[in-house]
Amino acid sequence: MGATISRRFLLSSTLASSISSLLELDMMGQSQSAPQGPSQLLVISSGNGIKAVEKAMAILKAGGSTLDAVVEGVVLVEDDPEDDGVGYGGLPNADGEVELDASVMYGPTGAAGAVGALRYIRNPSRLARLVMERTNRVFLVGEGALQFALAHGFHKEDLLTEKSRQRWLQWKEELSDKDDWVAPPKKEISQKPERPQGTINCLAIDAQGDISGVTSTSGIAFKMPGRVGDSPIIGAGLYVDNKVGAAGSTGNGEANIRVVGAHTVVEFMRQGMAPEPACLETLRRVVNLYKGNPPNLSFYALNKKREFAAASLFKGAKYCVHDGTRAMIRPCAWLLEKK
Repeated sequence: MGATISRRFLLSSTLASSISSLLELDMMGQSQSAPQGPSQLLVISSGNGIKAVEKAMAILKAGGSTLDAVVEGVVLVEDDPEDDGVGYGGLPNADGEVELDASVMYGPTGAAGAVGALRYIRNPSRLARLVMERTNRVFLVGEGALQFALAHGFHKEDLLTEKSRQRWLQWKEELSDKDDWVAPPKKEISQKPERPQGTINCLAIDAQGDISGVTSTSGIAFKMPGRVGDSPIIGAGLYVDNKVGAAGSTGNGEANIRVVGAHTVVEFMRQGMAPEPACLETLRRVVNLYKGNPPNLSFYALNKKREFAAASLFKGAKYCVHDGTRAMIRPCAWLLEKK
C-alpha cells in the first residue's frame, strides 16, 4: 500500500448540497465549535453513526445523561443487521462466530466498563455499561462476559445473519486454492479476499459540560477466535476526561493499541491542542511506527470548549455530528493520500 504525505490537510470550505433537512455534507474538515446557545449540546460519531447522533441528541434534549445518550445511540447501530461491523449481523471470526467488543466511559465519575470476545449478546455497549455500574471491575471477556450478561437478563441469540454468513463463506472459499474449500460453479473469484473492519464510536457533551463515550465493534472480519482489538481497551479505543475532553477510534486496532491512541489524543488536548491537530499528531505516531506503510485508522474528538473534529490516516473518511440543530456528515481531516 503506497502513500505519500500530503502538503496540506483538507481545507476546502465548500458545502455540498443538503442530503436532507437533517443531513448535510460539510466539506470543511477542521475543528469546529458547537453553537453557544441555550442547549450547548453536542454529539459526534464515526461515519456510520448518523442515526446514533440523532438518537443521542434526542435523549440529551429530553434531559437524559450523556451516558444514556451515547449508549442508546450506539444500540441503534448494534441492532442494525445492515451494519456488518457492529453488533447483530457483524462479520464473524474465522470460525464463523460473531465476537463483539465494546467500552464505555462516564466523565463525571471517571468510571469505565468493557467487554471483549463476547458471543451471543447483540448489545455489548449496554453490557459494558453494566460492568461499569454493577461490578468493581473494568473488563470482562469471553465466557465470563457471557455469564455476566445472562445473569443480568440478556438473552442468547445467533448474531450471524444470512448476509454475514454468505460473506464469511465467500472468504473461506476464496482464501486459498490449496485447501478443501471450493467456490460454487461458475462463480467469479475476486482477486483478493476482502477483510473489512467496522466500528462505531460516539461521544457526547451536555449543557453542564459532562462528557461520555462508547466504542463498539465486531472487529476485523474473519479474525482469529479470541482476538480483541482496541475498541474495548480504555485508553486505546476510547478515553474520556471530564476536565479536558474525549476521543475514540475506528480502524486498525493493533496500530491504535500500540500508540494508546484515544488517551494520546486527550493528552494533546490537555496540553492545549484543538481536537483536529490532536488527532493528526496522534496519527503521525502511527506513521512513524509503521515506517511509511501504516494501516488505516481514524480518531474522533471533542473538548470541554465543545470544539470537535475527526481525522483519518487516509483521505476519504467521514464522521457524523449533531450540534443541537441538525445532524451532519462531514469529511475527516487526513494525513496521507493513497496512490
